[in-house]
Amino acid sequence: MARRAKDPDAGIPDWMVTFADLMTILVVFFVLIISFSIQDKEKLEIVAGSMREAFGIKYVERKAGMIEIEGSPVRDYVKRISQISRDSDSDFAEKSHNQRRKQGPEANTYDIEKTDVELPRQFAVAAASLRQAWRELPEITELSDNIQVEETPEGLLIQLVDQEGRSMFPQGSVTPYERTVKLLAKMAPVLKGLPNRIQITGHTDASRLYSKPGYSLWDLSADRAQAARRILAENGLPHDRFYSIIGRADAEPLFPEDPFLASNRRISILVMTEAPPFPIDLRPERARQKK
Repeated sequence: MARRAKDPDAGIPDWMVTFADLMTILVVFFVLIISFSIQDKEKLEIVAGSMREAFGIKYVERKAGMIEIEGSPVRDYVKRISQISRDSDSDFAEKSHNQRRKQGPEANTYDIEKTDVELPRQFAVAAASLRQAWRELPEITELSDNIQVEETPEGLLIQLVDQEGRSMFPQGSVTPYERTVKLLAKMAPVLKGLPNRIQITGHTDASRLYSKPGYSLWDLSADRAQAARRILAENGLPHDRFYSIIGRADAEPLFPEDPFLASNRRISILVMTEAPPFPIDLRPERARQKK
């Protein structure tokens, strides 16, 4: 007579319970290790970049609009702006006021030794002030993607960028829309509070629809830059603060891979990282000649 096989015990085997306990302990152990470890962000970015290059993926950095997740127009200054005390604006305004009150050879001079230290802070305050000024405009939600603010080696770069269906100027025109005028008008008081000179550059896309006989994209971009200068001047920015007004046509596209993209049409306003120059009459060599 064949022996009947013994039925297995009900429930899971004992070894599985022990194995599950071991896995749980290992998971907790590795979680603790990760939580106590210090992540080197720079090394992680290098590793990530190496992986992208290894897989043939090219990372293209594109600037976001003025309103981001945290509501800040300058990524590099997000942490620094949050750490600036509320009296930073008043302190900076007081310094600028005292600078303008100087008399004689000290007038229009700038403390060169403090420039490298103070400029980032001043630019951060200026970016925050611009953000606040633009928020007062009811059209800001519509135009948030048209505004870019970033720090560059040359200075604080503010760009009014066209988007598909939402341009700063009518097609082929040098007269800006009313919303563009309001944006520029709000910038003037903030820029006036900085001692730095301003460079304005106009850019177009590669489309030739805007060019006419005897009037090229170079003319159009230069005239749009001049229009921006006039609006800033009419709203209080002194004429001697403008360093240069340039038209670059389609020579410097924001997106070189697509020169016909609407975002290549823009007005760039650069707050230059330089000490304001001596007026001609107050330069040291002129002072010596007068003696």
